[in-house]
Amino acid sequence: MGTVVFAPESAPSRTIYRADGLLLLAAAVWGVAFVAQRVGMNHVGPLTFNGVRFALGVLTLLPLALTEREKTVTLSGPPLTTGQTVWGGVLAGMVLFAGATLQQVGLMYTTAGKAGFITGLYVVIVPLLGIIWKQRPSRGSWAGALLAATGLYFLSVTEELTLAPGDAWELAGAFLWAGHVLVLGWLSPRAKVIRFASIQYLVCSLLSLALAGATETITGRGLVAAAIPILYGGVLSVGVAYTLQVVAQRVAPPTHAAIILSLEAMFAALAGWLFLDEGLTLRALFGSGLMLGGMLVAQLRR
Repeated sequence: MGTVVFAPESAPSRTIYRADGLLLLAAAVWGVAFVAQRVGMNHVGPLTFNGVRFALGVLTLLPLALTEREKTVTLSGPPLTTGQTVWGGVLAGMVLFAGATLQQVGLMYTTAGKAGFITGLYVVIVPLLGIIWKQRPSRGSWAGALLAATGLYFLSVTEELTLAPGDAWELAGAFLWAGHVLVLGWLSPRAKVIRFASIQYLVCSLLSLALAGATETITGRGLVAAAIPILYGGVLSVGVAYTLQVVAQRVAPPTHAAIILSLEAMFAALAGWLFLDEGLTLRALFGSGLMLGGMLVAQLRR
């Protein structure tokens, strides 16, 4: 899951198209990651999976973090000091840990496609949570929220008017992902982005592994069996895709980025169908379409 940050609107068209292509690739990588997360839990627990994959993500980003230049231009105030960067990374890492844990546990009881669409609701939830900071959501945000909520009903609510357990975990996680976006929006414009990201991934990894050690059985055989999904989730999803996002959003307009990254949900559903033979009923497909429409409306009608 990516986070939209501000970028210049005046870059040449060819450069913007290239950046949009990188964002589309990142969305595809993150969508397929839902499949890797499900497959990996056939061999290891959800906390173990997250702990190891975020540790791999840190190792992937470490060379870039160590060579990252000083940040001198910001959009929201003076650059963060080293201490502020560390504590900000710790805060973001704690929220990331909570969101990632709920998402991973939810994947034990729902499909990759449904998890992708429900997680994508953070795009709509973010402006609504902005009310807490006295930020008035636009009409597009309200329309998008209504469409997404209606879609969630058709996708996840049973005929007995109950929310499927795995979908409920994913929905709770979507609120935490939205909180994570707001934390990053507050801190990342003033920080060395890759170094800040590495700190939050390290915190998430340590918290996951600590709780996994207390609640799950970790074996070498299980880690070896889950090696490919873990490598995908750590190196490609966390390390490579995040780097693609950072590079692309130096020039991609924020609206482009938000819309393209919301396609992660579509890629998750497609990957679940291709690799896990996960089918969607007509009711679920209708709900998924409404949710995707809500995400796009929330970004287009700002």
